[in-house]
Amino acid sequence: MKPEEYQYLTTGQLAKRTGMTLRTLRYYDKIGLLKPTQYNASVRLYSKEDVARLQKIQMLKYIGLSLAEINQLILDHSAPEQDLGSSLKMQKEIIQYKIAHMQYVSKAIEEALGMVDEQGQEVAWEDLADIIQTIHKEKDWSEQYHNAIRLQARIRLYDQFSWNRIGWHRWFFEHLGSLPNLKVLELGCGDAALWSRNADLIPETWSITLTDLSAGMLEEARMSLGAHSGRFKFLLADAQEIPFHDDEFDIVIANHMLYHVLDINRAVSEIHRVLKPDGILYASTMSKSHLQEIEQVTQVFDPHIQVLDPVMERFQLDNGIETLQASFTAIELIRFEDYMLIDDVQPLIQYITSTPMNAREILVGAKLDQFTTYLRAKIAEKERLYITKDSGFFLARKTYEDKEKY
Repeated sequence: MKPEEYQYLTTGQLAKRTGMTLRTLRYYDKIGLLKPTQYNASVRLYSKEDVARLQKIQMLKYIGLSLAEINQLILDHSAPEQDLGSSLKMQKEIIQYKIAHMQYVSKAIEEALGMVDEQGQEVAWEDLADIIQTIHKEKDWSEQYHNAIRLQARIRLYDQFSWNRIGWHRWFFEHLGSLPNLKVLELGCGDAALWSRNADLIPETWSITLTDLSAGMLEEARMSLGAHSGRFKFLLADAQEIPFHDDEFDIVIANHMLYHVLDINRAVSEIHRVLKPDGILYASTMSKSHLQEIEQVTQVFDPHIQVLDPVMERFQLDNGIETLQASFTAIELIRFEDYMLIDDVQPLIQYITSTPMNAREILVGAKLDQFTTYLRAKIAEKERLYITKDSGFFLARKTYEDKEKY
């Protein structure tokens, strides 16, 4: 019997087709994790959607989540990956993250084995402790899955409702130009989205170094670049103490990251130091008005809810020039023209609950239902919600006048 030939499977049939035990399937039903679509004369009948949910349950269990954590994820109807395609794509990403971590652990063990072979003696306890520490860097996969959901929510809102169809990463990258033989440094590269989304535009003669303060993030960047990763150098580095010589790079990129740096002035000074004469810093950020309507409409509903992270106020389009002027004299602000018109409540809620603030903690259960009704009414008033998008970057060039400051 081919999959398309059935509408429902009994518990026994589902167990036989998936390799699950009858006891496990009955237990999942008992705890509400996987309830069959229908009961017919005390016989459980599972639909194709039930099978898809079972597949997701087993994948989440495989990466180490508890049944309680899985149940929470399965019942999270605000998640943007309810359709099968999005769900499978996200599952693939999480599995790839886990593979990258396992390779990281394998490398640590291999290095220890190399020491045994070379020295003909047992590995020192310090080296064994390092291996243990590496193993314990295993991510909280429940949080990782949540993070993937949140990132997908933000991307989906921008992709679906933004007026500017070029997209931020494409627009920003095109401003870097295409001069040959440039040496490029990105600080806080994150998952390398700037490069993976513009792989077709990267000049062949560029030498590119990607850095991040997080070793895990560098692994994600390497994985995100896939077959293109061989073109890049990856380095764990702090923007406040850049591990390169003076006058080394033609371009330094700080893409939506300077507001996270503890000492921004020190980081800007370091960037200036490693730039060649006439080299350029591209430092992107947002203004105070960016997505302000989302914050406003949410706080009218409940003034205790926070959506936007105030950390961004440390370096934004409104105050960034003042910060950069301590090291650079030639500074230009270039804005990305864009806005959103939102006519669908669900992607907006998914975005609101995706930020690191308290919205996802408050908007649960009946409160979430009330908020959904409230947003639907707000959208119905004008058919669409207008949302300001105000982002851009500072182009700061290292000049002779800069050197006179030091």
